[in-house]
Amino acid sequence: MSTLTSPPKSWPMRQPVFFLILAAIVWLALYQTLNPGAEALVAALPVDRASHLGGALQFFFYDTPKVLMLLTGVVFVMGMINSYFTPERTRALLAGRSEGVANVMSASLGIVTPFCSCSAVPLFIGFVQAGVPLGVTFSFLISAPMVNEVALTLLFGLFGWKVALLYLGLGLSVAIVAGWIIGRLKMEAYLEDWVRDMPKTAAQFEATGMTLGDRVEGGFAAVKEIVGKVWPYILGGIALGALIHGYVPEEFMASFMGKEAWWSVPLAVIMGVPMYTNAAGVIPIVQALLAKGAALGTVLAFMMSVIALSLPEMIILRKVLKVRLIATFVAVVASGILLVGFVFNAVL
Repeated sequence: MSTLTSPPKSWPMRQPVFFLILAAIVWLALYQTLNPGAEALVAALPVDRASHLGGALQFFFYDTPKVLMLLTGVVFVMGMINSYFTPERTRALLAGRSEGVANVMSASLGIVTPFCSCSAVPLFIGFVQAGVPLGVTFSFLISAPMVNEVALTLLFGLFGWKVALLYLGLGLSVAIVAGWIIGRLKMEAYLEDWVRDMPKTAAQFEATGMTLGDRVEGGFAAVKEIVGKVWPYILGGIALGALIHGYVPEEFMASFMGKEAWWSVPLAVIMGVPMYTNAAGVIPIVQALLAKGAALGTVLAFMMSVIALSLPEMIILRKVLKVRLIATFVAVVASGILLVGFVFNAVL
């Protein structure tokens, strides 16, 4: 009589500690070769390194592997960590909490949970069913795409810890305050009827008992799922950033997005809304804009609007929210982003 046996595990799952150490060493060694490799590639081409084309190519050859390596590394690590934060566990942590405290908790959970704007509808429905207040739900939905591990890691890798920490504080503040305001407005009546009338369910979760090998496998799955989806946006963003870096005059960018142009912040927010990209795709553009003299507050406002107020997410949310609630959500979040842009242009 034959017996069913599970397929043999791969060696990263059998020896996860050894694999993680070896992978970290290889990753760091490769990371150190990126700048010399980019310079060598440009030198091998029949272009002048000091020309516009040479500068654009060096930017593209350096930033493409750099961003992809940073993204792969952080998505893998967060894929392991995210195994602790299933949708069920997240809803259970937020359900039954008072507003204010719950807004802070939900915005903070948005940093470490693997949910993006494409998850908006199922997450929203699950939160409503679990009895999570509307404002608390919005704090999470703002924070999860905007202040995520991808954005923070890429900002740290490209601009240093000060800019990454600044973005973290700003993003959390916008998510917490915007969610709290929406909660105070008591707009539950503007949920779609079928969502508002759903029966409430108790938020529960069960321990999974996963091993370290299982979490390593979860890291690989996260890389396949997330990096596999966003790499075209990354290449597009880096290509656009390379064109800006190589060809756009600093004087033009400074006049268009500099501190002296008071209208640059609202224009940056308006420009960001219809863009269909994410943190990984927009950060190379941000890097090029800052290098060309754009003001930090204006660029941060642009980045936040792209990630938190994207038109595709609004279209998805229309399935569960009435137009008035979507308009209120956009107005409150946009006001917070505008305030961030104006304040930092004034003080920095």
